[in-house]
Amino acid sequence: MSYALNIPFSRRRLLGAMGLLGATSLCPDWILAASRLSDTRPEDVRAIAHQAWIYAYPMLMHYQTLQKQVLNPGAAEYTGGFNRFRHYSQQFTPNNRDIVTPNNDTPYSWAWLDLRSEPQVLSVPVVADDRYYVHQLVDQYTYNFAYVDVLSTGREAGDYLIAGPSWKGEIPAGIKQVLRSETEIVMILGRTGLRNAADMPAVQALQQQYRLRPLHEYAGTPAPQAVAPVPWLPWDSKTGLGPGFINHLNQIFTLCPTHPSEQALRDRFARIGIVPGQAFDIAALTPEQHQALIAGIQDAQAELQAAGAKVHSTLGLFGTREAMHGNYLNRALAAAIGIYGNSVEEAFYTGSKQDDQGQQLMGGRRYRLRFAPGQLPPASEFWSLTLYDLPDRQLVANPIDRYCLSSRDALQTDADGALTLLVQSTAPQEGLQSNWLPAPASGAFTLVLRLYGPGKQVIEQRWQMPVVEVIT
Repeated sequence: MSYALNIPFSRRRLLGAMGLLGATSLCPDWILAASRLSDTRPEDVRAIAHQAWIYAYPMLMHYQTLQKQVLNPGAAEYTGGFNRFRHYSQQFTPNNRDIVTPNNDTPYSWAWLDLRSEPQVLSVPVVADDRYYVHQLVDQYTYNFAYVDVLSTGREAGDYLIAGPSWKGEIPAGIKQVLRSETEIVMILGRTGLRNAADMPAVQALQQQYRLRPLHEYAGTPAPQAVAPVPWLPWDSKTGLGPGFINHLNQIFTLCPTHPSEQALRDRFARIGIVPGQAFDIAALTPEQHQALIAGIQDAQAELQAAGAKVHSTLGLFGTREAMHGNYLNRALAAAIGIYGNSVEEAFYTGSKQDDQGQQLMGGRRYRLRFAPGQLPPASEFWSLTLYDLPDRQLVANPIDRYCLSSRDALQTDADGALTLLVQSTAPQEGLQSNWLPAPASGAFTLVLRLYGPGKQVIEQRWQMPVVEVIT
């Protein structure tokens, strides 16, 4: 699958950020870390900045989401603060443009946890055998460090303790599992399977049974001492993705104890002023170091853009720290093409924006996607195919308000047992409309295929989506 990167940076923004950063007043209690640059050669500044920006990019995008969902009550995405759920109980239409590539398969439940003072307990209800749900736990590195869902923990009710890196308390009775995060801030992205519009009340009822409680409330013990609020830096992509990324990373690192596998990397980053809790003063750089820092960031951005053009699926992009094997470029790519994708054991995403002749999929043309007998998408839960316009990657209005086709639909199979899905702007002949995914009358579009509970052959790359054929 080819993804269109939507990375908000450019040389003009990068250079403009220099002046903005120089005018920013920093916390006087912080020790300037830029002095560490005094003995660092410009060529080393460039190489380290390149490496550090790739490393930091997904964490910066994660921080951008945190700003909107937790720190800005005026934002449409605001969830209400830390340690509480906000449930999205609606079907997306072309009028909903808050996020790219939205789907109507799994309405979202979002929560952000501050674990500095104590753990939080996530409680989930029992669900039926045909009901899918997943709670994806993401740390500040953007690793999917744990799951509470039908595939990992089952369909029974349960209470799960989510703890930060420094917690050493007693586990109360009733806790099914302790889920330990490397970082003090954790995001939960919940998804609940939706069959159709009539199923929404059942989804809403389940969402209301997802519960978060602080450990002391769950255990009936005294509340711990409150922790001081974090003095979060304001986010602006113009500065945050330019040289200002160092100050943001330095603050984020105060909530991320160094993993043993990254000690040497942290030491290397410190040579250009990346030190937890310290401020970075760009004015302390020599002109040569200054230029090298900008060049290193531009090198990183160019590398990310080039690598993004080669991405065809989500294999290797999302997962635990162990599963990612220190591939920080893949972690950055994941954030660029669609941050918060599931680990491949949970869900697999693929698709196409080209036909079998190598041409861009275009409105006004007729296409088919044929799954040969025995070659349906192997998914234990369900699969779906959704169409999005380009370059916006939004749902497309159509006369029957159908935005995806799914294994939960009453699809008609071919005489030989194959399944053919039709993608076109006009209705097909009578008898085939159940398999019709409406396309725009004009303009480019892309198709995204999602598999929930992908089979082993998907994970081992022994199954792939068939090509999209042009119907002549």
